[in-house]
Formats: sequence, structure tokens, C-alpha cells
Amino acid sequence: MIVARFGCIARLALIAGAVSTCATNPATGGHMFSLISEGQEIEMGREADASIVAQMGLVDDSSVQRYVSDLGLRLARASERPNLPWTFRVVDDPVINAFALPGGYIYITRGILAHFNSEAELASVLGHEIGHVTARHSVQQISKQQLGQIGLGVAQIAAPRLGQFLGVAAAGLELLFLKFSRDDENQADELGLRYMRRGGYEPREMVQVYVMLQRVGAASGSARIPDWQSTHPNPVDRQERINRQVAAIPPDSMGGAVRRPEFLRQVDGIVFGDNPREGYFKESQFFHPDLRFQLTFPAGWKTFNTRQVVAAQRPQEDAQIVLTAGPGATPDSAANAFFGHQAVSGRPQRQQIHGLTAVGGPFTAQTQSGQVVSGAAAFIAHRGLVYEIIGIATQSAWRTQEGAVTATLQSFAPLTDATILAVQPNRLDVVRVDRDATLADFARRYPGPVSLSALALMNNVDSTATLSRNSLAKRVVGKPLP
Repeated sequence: MIVARFGCIARLALIAGAVSTCATNPATGGHMFSLISEGQEIEMGREADASIVAQMGLVDDSSVQRYVSDLGLRLARASERPNLPWTFRVVDDPVINAFALPGGYIYITRGILAHFNSEAELASVLGHEIGHVTARHSVQQISKQQLGQIGLGVAQIAAPRLGQFLGVAAAGLELLFLKFSRDDENQADELGLRYMRRGGYEPREMVQVYVMLQRVGAASGSARIPDWQSTHPNPVDRQERINRQVAAIPPDSMGGAVRRPEFLRQVDGIVFGDNPREGYFKESQFFHPDLRFQLTFPAGWKTFNTRQVVAAQRPQEDAQIVLTAGPGATPDSAANAFFGHQAVSGRPQRQQIHGLTAVGGPFTAQTQSGQVVSGAAAFIAHRGLVYEIIGIATQSAWRTQEGAVTATLQSFAPLTDATILAVQPNRLDVVRVDRDATLADFARRYPGPVSLSALALMNNVDSTATLSRNSLAKRVVGKPLP
């Protein structure tokens, strides 16, 4: 996989502790150690899938979802585990990534989809992720670990709403993930090649995926990419291995489908990069055009934005501020639920913040390990929703950061700037080149908001490449953020 990640595993995995077995690997026929039955594997994936969808969201394009799902199901049904409840989703994430959960749940981000250039490339990555499932790599990794210790590894506050917040810094709002071994990754490559060939695709297109990954890795200083380099064999090494395997394929078995035009038609118009409609940062200021609010975090803090949480962390990692949807129907009910917990000490007060009804105030809370932390909370009503903003810090940090946290809570305000309210995401645009042109000429003729190097990456060519007449090329259309 590009990065294998899943959450909500520990509780389900623990029930398998009494079922130790030496099983047969479905994909290879070899022996494997497993504590987990197929039914339990499927249940793990099903529960984690709900968390993935809630946290990352799905691309709102039924045609793209159906296209990827149909292709994935066709490949999976030709695998050694055709009867799993295979599920294929395109998640709304700009990161270049793909990952698999146990039991047949496969995810492709729109970020990696935008960087493929043929259906055969997509098939190779889907095949790779299918290979992780058919070979039960996740199950083997879970079985080898102390199952009860899978977690974020940070102290949890006894109060349920606070418990998740200390994990923001440690996990970067990512789901938990298991690192596959080099052997697992190489085996998934081999299985991906097997499945794409069974699907009738040109095997040499798999090499192009690793060419793209290598180029993205080289540009990673300025591009937002996942940490696949630390969890996977080097793309150059994988490219060489796949080249050797492809070279060993009999000539009469080569020449499968590539389907470049068909694929590019599907991704034409897909959102490229972060979607500002779902919120964006401009330095320490955060704007959410769809929900029509804004607030300002402390300068210099590391910031995060997901569908469920907006957060900031002090560089010293001793203070955080987290904004999310509140659990109550009103600020009063949300505040009462929070301050009423036995681990939290504090008295909420009603107030007005930029004309909005709010309830909150300072508090102290005790972690499960007995550590006392300090913070401030505000529960604010805006456009039919209740927003919960909680700042938390160690007691020593709170003495210096209380003012910064309070200022952030007080900065929550309705967003009224018409220019910001009207922002739109950048999108891919597929163009048929009407004459031979260098990529630089193409960029001048079809200007857009991304650099020449980014244009080269998404088309998987060198920046000095020449595009042939009548070929299809991708560009990005959109306007800079205000």
C-alpha cells in the first residue's frame, strides 16, 4: 500500500486473543500466523470504514466513485478472496495516498487519482492494495503485536470530550496505521502485478506509478505528500524490481489495456489540492466559507484542518486549541455536559462573542494518570450549530499561554467578507494539445495557479518534456485565495 491506516482496531482485535492459529495465506499458499478469523477481520474493516468516511469524507462525484468501485471489484473478484465484502472508495483528501483496511476495504485519495495518467496505473495501485488484503498483511501485523497496546500513546483525559484532544498533536489528526514490512510491500507489488494482468491491463504501466512516486518524493520539500517513504521500500528499488518482473513476462502476454483517454475523462474536473470551501488557513487566521465563520489561532502554532476538527498546537507541544461541533443542541447544554463531568472543575458563564451567544470559561481537568491540566472552553451558537472550542495546556504552560488561548476563543466570529465567501477550489482540466509543444509552452498557453514543476508531476513527465500534437494533458484551473 502507499500508507496503510486504520482506527478502532484495538477493541475488536482483543476478542481474537483466544483464537491463535497457524493458517494458510490465501494469496500465496504459504503458512501464516494469525490470531484473527476472517469474520473478525471483516468486522474490523467495517467498523474502521465508518471512521474513515467520517474523518476524511468521500469525493462528491458518483461517476468517479462508480468508476473506481467497478474497476476495483472486477480486480478483486479475480483474486484469491473473491467473496469478501469488497468496498472501494475515493476519499476527499488531496494527499497522494492509497490504503487498505482488513476485510476488503480499499481507499484511493483524490490526490493520487489526480496524479495517475491511465486506467492501468489505477489498476496497478488497486491491485497492490487488494494484495495486502488477500495476503492478510494487516491481520498478520496485528497478530504479532500486543493487541491491547495499539493506540495514540498519549495520556487520556478522563472526560470523554477531552480525551481525544491530547491525541491531536501526537497523531496529526491521522488514523492509526500499521507499518507493513518490506517483504509485505514487495509481495503486494507482485500481487498487484498479478491482478492487473488478470484484468487485462498493460503490466508496464505499473512502473509508471513508481516513476511518479519517485518524482513526487524528490519534490516533497514543497509538496504535501504522505509519509510513504518511511513505510515502504524506496520507489526506485520497487521500480527496478517491477521492471525485472515485467521483463520476465512472455512477449505474447504483453500489450494489455492502458485506457489513458478513458481515465482522463473521469478525472477531468476533479478538485485539485485543498478545498478552501471546507476551510483554509491564511497564516494564523482560519476561514470556513461553507459554515461562514472565522477565528484566529496564536501566531507560530502548528495548525490542522479536517472535516471534523480544526486545531492548533504550540511548537513546544504543551498546549493545544481544538474546534469541533459541540455535542449539545444549545451552548448551555453543551457546556453543562462538559463542565458537569467529574474530572472537570470549573463554572461556565454566559457571554456574547461577536454578537453570538456563548457559554464557557476556564477549567482544570485530571488525566487518567493523575496529571492535572488547565484550559478554557467556549460553546458558541452560530447558524444553527453549536461550536465547541477548547484550549488545554500543562499547568506550567497555562501560566504563559492563558492569554493566547482566551484570545483565540474570543476571536470566533461570523464570516462576512464576500470575497472569501465566494472562494472555489482549483480543479483539473484535461486539454487536447493541438500542436507539438514543450511543457513550458503548454503552461504559457494554458496558465493556471500551479507551478511548472507541479504541472510536470501531475502529467508524470520531466519539466523539459515535449507534448505531442493530439495528446491529452492535465492542467489546473482556479484563482488564488484572497
